[in-house]
Amino acid sequence: MKERTLGRGEQFATWMGITGNALLFVAKILVGYSFNSIAIISDSFNSLTDIVASTIVLISVRTSYRGPDAGHPFGHHRAQPIAGLVVAILTGIVGFEIIAQSVGRVFSGEEMRPGVLPLILLAGVMVVKLGMHIVARVIATRANSTALRASAVDHRNDVLVSAAVIVGVGAADVLGYRIFDPLAAIAVGAWIIVAGFRIGRDNIKFLMGAAPPPELVHRIKGIANSTPGVLGVNDVFAHYVGTSVEIEVHIDVDRRITIDAAHAIGKRVQRAVEDTDEISRAFIHIDPLETVGETEGGI
Repeated sequence: MKERTLGRGEQFATWMGITGNALLFVAKILVGYSFNSIAIISDSFNSLTDIVASTIVLISVRTSYRGPDAGHPFGHHRAQPIAGLVVAILTGIVGFEIIAQSVGRVFSGEEMRPGVLPLILLAGVMVVKLGMHIVARVIATRANSTALRASAVDHRNDVLVSAAVIVGVGAADVLGYRIFDPLAAIAVGAWIIVAGFRIGRDNIKFLMGAAPPPELVHRIKGIANSTPGVLGVNDVFAHYVGTSVEIEVHIDVDRRITIDAAHAIGKRVQRAVEDTDEISRAFIHIDPLETVGETEGGI
C-alpha cells in the first residue's frame, strides 16, 4: 500500500489557516465590541470556528498519511473526510448560534456605534481571505486533499460573508439604518449553515464508500487490458476509502496457462493499477477464459 508524507505545501496551507484566522479573530472581536456591531462580532466567531477547523485539518492530514499498523491494517485514509465532517458540524452550530444572537439584537433595539474603522477592517479581511482561498485551493488540488479543499471553500465563503457584513455595517453606519447590522449578521449565520451542509455532504460520500468518477474506472480498464497476457476485463468494482480509491478488477486469462503464469499476470496488473495516483490498493481476480474451439477439460 502506498504511503505518503505531509508535504511542505500542505503544512503551509494548514498553518496559514490557523495563524491567519487567529489574527483575524483578534482584530474582528476588538473592533466588533468597540463599535457594538453584532455583525462583526458574529464574523469573529466564524473566524474562531475556522481556527478549530484548521487545527482539525492539520491533525487529519497528518493522520491520513500514516501507513498501516496493527490497529489499522488498511491505513488511515478516512481521517480527512472524518475531519471534514467534524468541521461541517461545528460550522452549522456556529451558524445557528449567530442567528439566535442576531434575532435577539433585532428585538432588543441595541444599536452599533458609527465609525469608519469597521469598514476598513472588513475590506482588509476580504483581501486576506481571498489570498488564503487561492493558496489553499491550489495546494488542495495538487495534494488531492478533501480536508484542505474544505478549508479552501471556507476561505472563499469568508470573503462573501465579509462582503455581506460590509453591506450591513455600511447601511447602519453611513445611511443610519441600524437594523441592517443584525440583519447582516443573520445573513452571515445562514450562509455559514449552508457552507457547513455542503462540506458535510461532500465528505459523507468518502465515508460511505461512494463510487469514483466513471472516467477513472474507464482508465483502469484500459490499463488492465493493455497488460500482456490479459485477454479481457469482465468486471471492475471501485469505491472510496477515505480520499483514496480501492478497486477490484476481474481479468480474463487463457485457461491453459499454468497457475504461476496466471499469478504473474495478475501481479503485473496490480502493480500497473496501483501506480495510478488515485488508487491506494488493487485486488485482481483472475478468471480462466475458454478460447473458441477449445473442448471441455481442465488445465
